[in-house]
Amino acid sequence: MGVLFDYFSAGSDEEAAAVIDRPGGPGYPAAIVPSVEPRRGFFGLRRRSTERLTPSALGPLVYETVSVKGIDPVVQLGALEELLTGRAYDDVVDDPRSGHTLATRDGDELLVVTLTDFLSQALTCIDDDVIEQVAVPWSESEEFFDAADPRDLADFLKDLSALARRAAAAGHRLYCWASL
Repeated sequence: MGVLFDYFSAGSDEEAAAVIDRPGGPGYPAAIVPSVEPRRGFFGLRRRSTERLTPSALGPLVYETVSVKGIDPVVQLGALEELLTGRAYDDVVDDPRSGHTLATRDGDELLVVTLTDFLSQALTCIDDDVIEQVAVPWSESEEFFDAADPRDLADFLKDLSALARRAAAAGHRLYCWASL
């Protein structure tokens, strides 16, 4: 099991902080718990599956998310920001919006944190060719312990970049909901 990170956009820090109490994170409305139904698996064993609820079915209460395991908003995205912007890693992590905690619950097992505006801006400008190129050195950074696949990182970056573009068009900022 790993740490789940849901990256999303919101119109303000207060709006982003409010998702802390949503069962399942920002991709679920505040009043609905994700459905979990037991199902029969191989050899008669029971397995559980979770169906994601779609934003169109639930209205504006659901945030579009980019969900990923193991890509931390400060450490790994800090290394990415250094690659994309040329800012020194120390400057990135010293930025007041780099992983600034907006809300916590359950002894810090649930968190909502900010992403830097520099990273958000860089993500809005990046195209798929650059993403493919950046994913290679990013995967080789010490923050991934040589265990990251550049193709997987490129796919994640394409989704995060698309989210950043939509956020910028709406005048929103990027955030991360983390579940330990």
